[in-house]
Amino acid sequence: MTYYQKLGFTFGEPWDGFYAIGKRDGLELHLKEAPRNPAEREWRREQEHLDAAGGVDGIDVFYEQCLANGVTVLRPLAATDWGTKDFYVEDPDGHIISFGGRP
Repeated sequence: MTYYQKLGFTFGEPWDGFYAIGKRDGLELHLKEAPRNPAEREWRREQEHLDAAGGVDGIDVFYEQCLANGVTVLRPLAATDWGTKDFYVEDPDGHIISFGGRP
């Protein structure tokens, strides 16, 4: 949760210590503690296989906030073929999340 708070999400109390919902600008991010498998995490990272994706209003500002807060960016903000912009981040547990939105 601490990591995602750096991205601007706010959280209530986790349920049973393993499930939490973060909110930011109408986006909900559901977090659940999961077993860690280093080999699977590495494969997903190499393949740019996403664990989650979210749409964000003001993608340019959100991206700059992520950079300013030291977020690990795997793929920088770039235009997509469908008229949006997106970027990929990696959280401390190796999960890869894409954030995208209209500029």
